[in-house]
Amino acid sequence: MTEGDAPAAGIPDLVAASELAGVPDEFQRLWTPHRMAYIQAGADAMRAACPFCAAPEKSDEDGLIVHRGETAYALLNLFPYNSGHLLVCPYRHIATYDHATDAEVAEIGAITQHAMTVLRSVSKCDGFNIGMNQGRVAGAGVDEHLHQHIVPRWETDANFFPIIARTKALPQLLGEVRQAVADAW
Repeated sequence: MTEGDAPAAGIPDLVAASELAGVPDEFQRLWTPHRMAYIQAGADAMRAACPFCAAPEKSDEDGLIVHRGETAYALLNLFPYNSGHLLVCPYRHIATYDHATDAEVAEIGAITQHAMTVLRSVSKCDGFNIGMNQGRVAGAGVDEHLHQHIVPRWETDANFFPIIARTKALPQLLGEVRQAVADAW
């Protein structure tokens, strides 16, 4: 079609891609709708019921569980820092590491080691942050139930989003990550 020609019947006018919704512009929007549930629920939502006591009562898919052991289990963090962010929890509702039995400590350690191997295989991560926040003052979001974080890290995963915008880009949906980790377990 040349300039001045009318479009053929039934064929819409062409629109520049930059005018379409969702097309990246100089702002580079990140769409993270899964975070809205966390934001809208508020800080007290996790206090109504213990999510780490509730998860084992659900199916593995609904509870985001990737492995069930004898005294502890591993699940995906519902609000991950990075894709593949796992939590290792004892089944017992205890608040701090010093209340764990020898068997729980041993299994939490064994699950953590195996999770690292699985995450390296599945996600090709370069390293890990592993730790426990004991008590609200230490940063525990759920301080009533012991849980250890295993956060996979990549050489290129740090950028300005977490520092400036307090935002993480997560390239995979939780269900996809859970399935990949559980399959590799």
